[in-house]
Amino acid sequence: MSRAFVKDQDADYLELPERPVSEHPNDVTEAGLAQIEDALAKASEAYAVAQASADRAAIAAAGRELRYWTARRASARIVPAPADTSEVWFGARVTIRRDDGREQTFRIVGEDEADPAKGSISHVSPLAKSMFGKRVGDVVTAGNGQAEIEAISYGAGAAESKQPTKSDGEGHGATSRYDDGR
Repeated sequence: MSRAFVKDQDADYLELPERPVSEHPNDVTEAGLAQIEDALAKASEAYAVAQASADRAAIAAAGRELRYWTARRASARIVPAPADTSEVWFGARVTIRRDDGREQTFRIVGEDEADPAKGSISHVSPLAKSMFGKRVGDVVTAGNGQAEIEAISYGAGAAESKQPTKSDGEGHGATSRYDDGR
């Protein structure tokens, strides 16, 4: 049979672009690592199901997810609580009071774990970066305004966080405890 009579349309959707993997260190909490491992297991299962069905589009999509979560698991590193818990670092639960009076509590976590609507922000977000190294009473840039840090906690209690109120953005101007500028 001539190639002129073969459908080549299937190849068009089989080449999905890879999910971008962050250039930042893949710092995670223990809960974040568990979420990555769960996503990896689900991606592996979806890939097996797609292969069994011989659905080329499903194989391509599941394969992409499997590659992404495999890379995230391979690069994940759990960050323990710092020795000095009086300052804001990765894993901290921080309560701020914005200059408009709103109080918000966030936990600083890894990128894959972050969900601002549920009170967790990525350690690479501008607001998190502006809080690193700060203490209770310090003022940080938060969106278009400023905020005072009212409380800092680590550990089991830090996993529970209040729902934040809507914000118009996050701050900037970070300092870091890391030598590599994170």
